[in-house]
Amino acid sequence: MTDEQSPKTLQHRIDGPQDAPVLVLGPSLGTTWHMWDRQIPELTRQWRVLRYDLPGHGGAPADPSISTADLADRLLRTLDEAGVERFGYAGCAFGGAIGTQLALRAPQRLASLALVSSAARFGTPDAWRQLGVVVRANGLEQIALSAPERWFAPAFRDVQAAIVDWSVQMARAVDPECYIAACEALAAHDVRAELGLITVPTLVLGGAEDQVTPPADARALVAGIPDARLAVVPGASHLVPVEQPAAVGELLARHFEATWTEQPAVVAVPAQPAPVVPAPVPAAAPVRPVPQHAGGAAAGPDRYAEGDRTRRELLGDAYVDRAAEENEEAAGDFEDFVTRYAWGEVWNRPGLDRRTRSVITLTALVAGGHHTELAAHTKAALRGGLTPAEIEEVLLHTAVYCGVPAATSAFAVARRVIREETRPRE
Repeated sequence: MTDEQSPKTLQHRIDGPQDAPVLVLGPSLGTTWHMWDRQIPELTRQWRVLRYDLPGHGGAPADPSISTADLADRLLRTLDEAGVERFGYAGCAFGGAIGTQLALRAPQRLASLALVSSAARFGTPDAWRQLGVVVRANGLEQIALSAPERWFAPAFRDVQAAIVDWSVQMARAVDPECYIAACEALAAHDVRAELGLITVPTLVLGGAEDQVTPPADARALVAGIPDARLAVVPGASHLVPVEQPAAVGELLARHFEATWTEQPAVVAVPAQPAPVVPAPVPAAAPVRPVPQHAGGAAAGPDRYAEGDRTRRELLGDAYVDRAAEENEEAAGDFEDFVTRYAWGEVWNRPGLDRRTRSVITLTALVAGGHHTELAAHTKAALRGGLTPAEIEEVLLHTAVYCGVPAATSAFAVARRVIREETRPRE
């Protein structure tokens, strides 16, 4: 049955014996708990199975979350309300990302873990934010129509027309704002450096033909999680529980039977604290020296980090990396100034939201005739929540106050960027 939900819990249903240990199944983005239907007969022989829906999926309340950690917390609160303390967990793709957060945040409650079609980082942050822009501009229709190509192997699509149609209808029914928020959550999800902290017995399971989270992603999880096991299902793509229900059901049953423990492992505490070793800094994110400003005092490092994060969210990694390379020697201090004060301070002040700041920025750039920056900030406006129609309204308004010639040139730049940014990707 579906329980009434508060805004900070998740819509769910429970099947199986009342007194059996609890196994939680997490869905992929764009799907509902029904993606696990064909495993239920096998798994409910031994477990009480709780399946949940992501916000805005399957008729669940449209209460968006832009963090996999927050969704893990919502799931824990859902389990608390259901009276469940200790549980096993299997999650597919987005559900797998929530699973890694559970293993890191609440290992004492997690008896065993299975990550299906999952990854420590899903693609690139830019790709997910770009997808959010496309959905905001065009809705979910194109995403839904292309879902079968991402989710199922060609041979499966050829003979399972009913399931292919079901998958399209399921994706089409998702609340767009919740889908966009989920894209933001996946853009921010990166647990590569934390995999070694996962102590829960883990099975990593993937499809041999998966192009979304290919077997290389599965192998990276196994390499990073201590004592993790790998299972690759031949002939399956991304939604391997739907394509190969019997194989997945058997693999999950075998894993949870073999690894389930009723009590969390006791971790011995050393007599002397271990020395703290700083985590290595990835090569892709070099540490920048903090420049000395007036009076010789260094500005706080958090402002630069916050500015770099905001700038990348709105302008994209490629733009920021290119600007850093071009200015590294000629104008490093200026690049630092822009990142620290424009993006780290002004763009993050609480007085105005990002949409309003984008409106102001676009207007100022039109007035100044700064077309290169206008193109970049049109992209930023789309990523910050403005729709193409709203951007055109802004430019129409500038025609009155900045002049028709300036607005005409701005329209040409903005429409080119909007076409590029909102074009559905294959």
